[in-house]
Amino acid sequence: MYLHDRVAAVSARVATVVNGQPLQILEHNRRFLKVKTEKNEIGWIEERAVIDAKTYQAFIQLASDHKEDSVAATAILRDDLYMHAVPGRMTDHFYLLAGNTKVQLLERGSVPKVSGQSPARPTAPAPAQRGKTSQAAPASSQAAARAAVHSEPVPIQPEAPPPDMEDWWLARDSQGHTGWLLSSRLDVEVPDEVGQYGEGQRFVGAWVLTKVTDPEATTPDHQVPEYLTVTSPLKSGLPFDFDQVRVFTWSLHHHRYETAFRLHPIQGFLPVRVSTQPISQPSGKNSRQAMPVGSAPSFSFLIASGPDLKTDPATGITRPASPRIINYQMIDTQVKRIGPDLAPIPITHTADEKGKAAKQGNAKKGKKKK
Repeated sequence: MYLHDRVAAVSARVATVVNGQPLQILEHNRRFLKVKTEKNEIGWIEERAVIDAKTYQAFIQLASDHKEDSVAATAILRDDLYMHAVPGRMTDHFYLLAGNTKVQLLERGSVPKVSGQSPARPTAPAPAQRGKTSQAAPASSQAAARAAVHSEPVPIQPEAPPPDMEDWWLARDSQGHTGWLLSSRLDVEVPDEVGQYGEGQRFVGAWVLTKVTDPEATTPDHQVPEYLTVTSPLKSGLPFDFDQVRVFTWSLHHHRYETAFRLHPIQGFLPVRVSTQPISQPSGKNSRQAMPVGSAPSFSFLIASGPDLKTDPATGITRPASPRIINYQMIDTQVKRIGPDLAPIPITHTADEKGKAAKQGNAKKGKKKK
């Protein structure tokens, strides 16, 4: 943007400033600020075009903290959209991404939806009961009983309904900018050939497991991808990321996609990891997959081993208190569970936690010796 020499309909440009450039504020004037650049250039700029340095550093720190995070899925923005420092429509925002921008989705959070309605009116006091005055109670018990019979019961106030929730995604663009994006303003990338099988579910992610060769296919080199997808109901604020896992394989006989595996209902959590792992038996001569002998596509994801969930109050990210990894492998068109049954995820302890654990262990050993 340009810095102008005055706040007027006709003004001269005195300097050019770029995104991320620090400015020193000299004066406020309604919607404009008089600022000075590092080159001692002084001019006026609209206040909406600048952001507080502390908020800017929060975005820089957010990008640094999540620089190495694995990608849960990819999505396309429907239109121009701001990145926010934390989920919420009224929170600080900075980077403006153009429509059709491709972003990497890292984590999902749910927060109460902000409405434009005014706060609810205070509840009116309960109406006064008939037969009761400021005078003393009747002397006889019979009079008190008659007053109680004719009195009106105190109405019970209904409980407030739960707030409407909306989902946000922590996302990263091609330049490494990281922030929270409103979920309803973006579309998760799903191939058209499997997107038609959504069956009223929202696609959370889609991954290529492997490719097969079909001489009659119109795809490049006649290689047809086979997909793993995860979906969730069309509802925001769910305590899980997806509730259905589905594998689509390509039928060489019918030349179409078919469902080879479906797991539903579950409470699954991101990330979903796709890899190639060795198998116990080598692939046969008539194997459909163009994979090395002795290996097959595999995938894993998180589930909760108990009902307890933990929600971050700042971001709305919900995770199971006791997460476990579940693993599957696809050999030809069969998907089977592999590995230990619900193998627990190793928990890393801090130095303080390790010290406390060591002290507790020594204390137990001392008791045993006595």
